[in-house]
Amino acid sequence: MKNCKNYIVTFQPTNEEIEIPAGTPLKKAMDIAGLNFDYPCGGRGRCGKCRLQVRKGSAPPSESDYDHLDQEEIDSGWRLACTIKVEDDLVVELPSSDSKEHKILVDAAEREMKLKPHLRKIYRELPRPSIEDQRPDWERLRSALGDNNLRISLPALRRLPGALREKKFSCTAVLSGNEVWGVEAGDSEDRMLGIAFDIGTTTVVGYLMDLLTGKQLGVSSSINPQTKYGADVISRITYAGQETGGLERLQKVIIEAMNRIIEEAVSGAGYEKEDVYAVSVVGNSCMHHLFMGLDPKHIALAPYVPVTGSPQDVEASALGLEINPAGRVFVLPNIAGFVGADTVGVILATELDQSSEIRLAIDIGTNGEMVLGTRDRLLACSTAAGPAFEGAQISCGMRGTRGAIDSVRLGEDIVYTTIGDEKPKGICGSGLIDAIAVLLKAGIIDYRGKIQSSEQLSATRGERFAGRVMKHEGSTSFLLAPAEETAHGKPLFITQRDVRELQLAKGAIAAGVDILLSEYGIVPEDVFEVMLAGAFGNYLDKSSACAIGLIPACLEDRVKPVGNAAGTGSKAALLSVGEYRRTGLITDFVEYKELAAHSKFTEIFGKALYFPKQKKCM
Repeated sequence: MKNCKNYIVTFQPTNEEIEIPAGTPLKKAMDIAGLNFDYPCGGRGRCGKCRLQVRKGSAPPSESDYDHLDQEEIDSGWRLACTIKVEDDLVVELPSSDSKEHKILVDAAEREMKLKPHLRKIYRELPRPSIEDQRPDWERLRSALGDNNLRISLPALRRLPGALREKKFSCTAVLSGNEVWGVEAGDSEDRMLGIAFDIGTTTVVGYLMDLLTGKQLGVSSSINPQTKYGADVISRITYAGQETGGLERLQKVIIEAMNRIIEEAVSGAGYEKEDVYAVSVVGNSCMHHLFMGLDPKHIALAPYVPVTGSPQDVEASALGLEINPAGRVFVLPNIAGFVGADTVGVILATELDQSSEIRLAIDIGTNGEMVLGTRDRLLACSTAAGPAFEGAQISCGMRGTRGAIDSVRLGEDIVYTTIGDEKPKGICGSGLIDAIAVLLKAGIIDYRGKIQSSEQLSATRGERFAGRVMKHEGSTSFLLAPAEETAHGKPLFITQRDVRELQLAKGAIAAGVDILLSEYGIVPEDVFEVMLAGAFGNYLDKSSACAIGLIPACLEDRVKPVGNAAGTGSKAALLSVGEYRRTGLITDFVEYKELAAHSKFTEIFGKALYFPKQKKCM
């Protein structure tokens, strides 16, 4: 007979309780409870990163638990959250997931532009109605505004009578184009804010802007709560398509996160949410679709078609964003299935479409987007770099948060630094690239990516590191940090599998760059500047990137980090109607190259997997 009993799960350290039916996956219970928890592989038991500790109750270990946890951890109650089905009252302890510990890039450069907000405010003092003047409220306001062609939205029309009489028929009209979107009692002409959002796969950043002066008033950020449904876009597209209500859930959590960012940003600057009248949004094609509640499934299926490639002007209330009732949302357009509005933002920020010199912009993450060219021609492509740069599927990988090794250098010994100067817990993407570059330089890894045995190292320049090479998880591995140095008392290794994962990721980016150069009919030396956008590009050491072949070595001195360029583009589109309209022209101008359709992609990618033999191009 089926067990119909309910069980209570208590989550520590918050002591939040939830009652659920027997057999419910713990992952679903946490979702119902509204808990943000990271499932890098989408909860499929592959990455081993969703660890928690069962303090009370029975949760038998699964095969995935045995694959990713040692016996001591299993005996201590450690489990992978995605494998547990609740068959007992449980007390589980969640590891800290404070987003403030994460190293989130919020720096977005300014650039000159003509300030022209999407909305405008006009204050007027209207003659009061009388027996002699019985004009309707709307006709009275329209006459005062001096334009008989103006229209008024239904929500504004509903607010009109109260707003007029609250301040003795003095009011401020909020207009977009030739339509009144809001009516406010009294004079509020001097108060009009906006927020520019960059919705990343991993993080979300919001920039609070004064729409009247163009000044940035504050910035707020958080981890994208959609990470609990998968670290990468494919996992989220799968969740949206296969889970009942999946798309709605993914949209709901990102809207909630944006509302929290809005509240935090405005309160920090001494304003109210009602002072925000405009929101701009950039994100990759998947994030764009999930934000708008559009089905993203066709992005992941050949021929990889997004729902829309046009700029979208939407009422804030229609999306559930908590700003002024008259507020509008301006969503930048996508270029292709995997080249999204964030890439349009990068182009807008760096003015690639206005450049007389050949420039290359690279935004590196789970996907790598690249744009190459000048004002005469721009080529763009996207390549699936995989999760290695985000730390997922790396044996000791983690995101860029406190305790992550973020840089590695070669001295008399291996020297590393960590985020927050804490004892290391794992390694993030920038640290991984440094580590591989160091191992290449020391001769510990050969150009094919093979970790040399201790016997082989004894006869090379890497002899002094021979004692660090040992078997771990069944393969040859390099000891990066011994147990006594780490925060959790376990050694950190770079395994042979980690090296292969890094090769796949860097090979994908390098192949994309190679193909763009070939399609443009140029060689690397013809590139005037390489702009690295996004968090990963900002923290990446250019010497290490060139050493592993991520970027052509001859361009090392031409590499320039440009910070959160997508965020800068979002700000530009928020502050200027002209810049926002320009985004539509950019999508028409850019030529998208589908790498999978390139006749030599497999050959080029195969060659790009190898590491350079420690020499630069001419």
